[in-house]
Amino acid sequence: MSTHFYGEGNIGSVPEFREFPNGNDEPNRLLRLNVYFDNPVPTKDGYEDRGGFWAPVEIWHRDAERWAALYQKGMRVLVSGREEREDWTDAEDNARSTYKINARSVGILPYRIEAVTLSAKSA
Repeated sequence: MSTHFYGEGNIGSVPEFREFPNGNDEPNRLLRLNVYFDNPVPTKDGYEDRGGFWAPVEIWHRDAERWAALYQKGMRVLVSGREEREDWTDAEDNARSTYKINARSVGILPYRIEAVTLSAKSA
């Protein structure tokens, strides 16, 4: 089961890169971000977070290894993709569900960014 997801949040830990063999083809590459999607509500004194949640965000792409150095803990991101539920059984045989985001795109928002460096244009 999946549904469209669009949310803004902060990366909560160092991004995790993995590579999976794919026979003789190029390996599948995964970049996993642990993101806290907050729900800021205006108050007299600023904003209050009401009802935020943590979710793993998975980016499957051939450039995932290069992007692992780009995304950093604390960075504000805008995520668009599919929310997917995974059912599993814990050690005591209890049925559990976990939700994750299979990202189509992850944009970096300009909060706390000090500099941006672009790579040279490839020919």
